[in-house]
Amino acid sequence: MTGRMTRVVLKRPAEAFVSPEKIEQEWQQLGFLAPPDLARATQEFSQLEEILRQEGVEILYLPADGRTTLDSIYTHDPVIVTEAGAIILQMGKKERAGEPEALEEALRSWGIPILGRLTGTATAEGGDLLWLDEKTLAAGRSFRTNHEGISQLKEILQPLGVEVVAYDLPYWHGPGEVLHLMSFISLLDTNLAVVYKRLLPVAFYGLLLAKGFELIDIPEEEFATQGCNVLAIAPRRVVILKGNPVTACLLRHAGCFVYELSGEEIAFKGSGGPTCLTRPLTRV
Repeated sequence: MTGRMTRVVLKRPAEAFVSPEKIEQEWQQLGFLAPPDLARATQEFSQLEEILRQEGVEILYLPADGRTTLDSIYTHDPVIVTEAGAIILQMGKKERAGEPEALEEALRSWGIPILGRLTGTATAEGGDLLWLDEKTLAAGRSFRTNHEGISQLKEILQPLGVEVVAYDLPYWHGPGEVLHLMSFISLLDTNLAVVYKRLLPVAFYGLLLAKGFELIDIPEEEFATQGCNVLAIAPRRVVILKGNPVTACLLRHAGCFVYELSGEEIAFKGSGGPTCLTRPLTRV
């Protein structure tokens, strides 16, 4: 989660949001807080692209696809990536059901091997799956990721020697609002994480301490503004959304170089953040 990112998948607003007409048709059904403005979204997204290019990251772009919705701008969720290839997930949010297949086709076109895929009733989303280290995957059992999804991930990852540790997430505001495991934790380095402690499962909190993580606890008022949704481009080189000044200060105090990204259109309105907008393929 924190090695130097060298290759990443993005989807531009022009391909995800497509048009004002598509935005108007979909935003309420998808649970967006307000309809995003396509022109302003494009400007915000260009800032993210510039940050990644500055850091030497190769960007691969997903094309527009009729099977996907506005949510497809959040490329992190339809797959997870291992050293042996990608695992194609199945979305817990039914409106996003077309995203895994669309992303799989792109991965194959780029020569990325496919390690496995979820089938049947299994659901899992990338936002619920957090690599604590190369051999430990933490999974949040939530409205988006179910028991069967976690069971199938365990089976797929077992030959790689990966342990999957699962934790139940709280009801929070119910199934209509996204709450992923990564809504309240992001890794910044191999031993540093930013968290919202009030939502951490107690056993997961204990595991983090046992693994030697230093935890930066965000202030209450910055949880709603995605203060915990922080993208590590490299160890302690991170991207956070503007509007979280206390958290940004805490990260700098911990030795992080912090980019602050404008995200009203591409992040806040869709309840996503810098991590959600990116699907890293390779880190070193």
